[in-house]
Amino acid sequence: MKIFLLLIAILLSACDQPPPPVQPPRPTLVMKVGDEGQAGVMILVGEVRPRYESKQGFRINGKITNRIVELGTPVKKGQVLVKLDSADANLSMASAMADVRAEEANYALALAELERQRQLFDKKFISASALDLRESQLKTASARLAQVKAQADISGNQTRYTQLTADRDGVVTMIQAEPGQLVQSGEVIVSIASLKEMEVLLAIPESRTGLVQINMPVTVKMWANPKQVYTGLVREISPAADSATRAFNIRVSINDADEKVKLGMTAGVKFEHPNVAKTSQWLIPSSALTQINGKEVVWVIDENNKAQTREVEAGEFSEHGVLISSGLQVGERIAIAGVHTLVNGQLVLPRFKATP
Repeated sequence: MKIFLLLIAILLSACDQPPPPVQPPRPTLVMKVGDEGQAGVMILVGEVRPRYESKQGFRINGKITNRIVELGTPVKKGQVLVKLDSADANLSMASAMADVRAEEANYALALAELERQRQLFDKKFISASALDLRESQLKTASARLAQVKAQADISGNQTRYTQLTADRDGVVTMIQAEPGQLVQSGEVIVSIASLKEMEVLLAIPESRTGLVQINMPVTVKMWANPKQVYTGLVREISPAADSATRAFNIRVSINDADEKVKLGMTAGVKFEHPNVAKTSQWLIPSSALTQINGKEVVWVIDENNKAQTREVEAGEFSEHGVLISSGLQVGERIAIAGVHTLVNGQLVLPRFKATP
């Protein structure tokens, strides 16, 4: 009897316990099939660069006296950027011009002397050899005058070289010049980038080079403004791989870049190969594929946000993921992280993977 009463007490106490709490939906990283995983589609990340960028320096040695522009200053072609001390160049120019005037006087004297000698020769007062001597002196004076004029032109150039001017319209992207600084001829102190043509510099693995061709159309998105889509063309493919990364550098021209596209921005470039992009094969992250009972499956998230297994046929693996040839449809959501801990019918909270 006591045992019976004890059992009843236990049962009654068990009935008083609250039900187990409902498990909240589990946050799960997902992606939509077809958003970024279509066969033949590749997204690479690169940096916005100018199509034309010039690195400039002085053509003579000297001491900087004035820096007119700053980093980021818009400039026009021919605008003065930096000035050197021109005192020595001006003195050289003055000396050269004095030499020119002296030689002009010598040439005029030699010419007048030759005319007198010709008159004497016509009257038979001097010999032909004496006339030849005067003609030779005139030629020497003429050559000397040409020499000092050329030297004066060089000195004039040296004077102009004391001012560094922009060789194109653009913006200053680098400047290393301060008043009092001594610079050598050819030393790069200013870089000017043209903003008329922008492009994206990126690297492609050698295993994916077959998906890229010259003049191939692409789409470009800035990470700073992913809602804005730009069009572009593959302008250049490096003929040799980088010795360190073993990847090939590619330059993509942005056709419709606006003021929102800034130098140095991070950009995502989508390559879509025309020969294979319209197939029913899909490239998904390798982390989305798992094995259950020896079968390759992915976890599909249905319209009720419940996880369900789906058997698929997997193909080629690459550094970008695995190619799925059957079992998935465009628009379906699949889990791409933590798939080994999911169970059938589990309620999840989908979190979409950010795309460039």
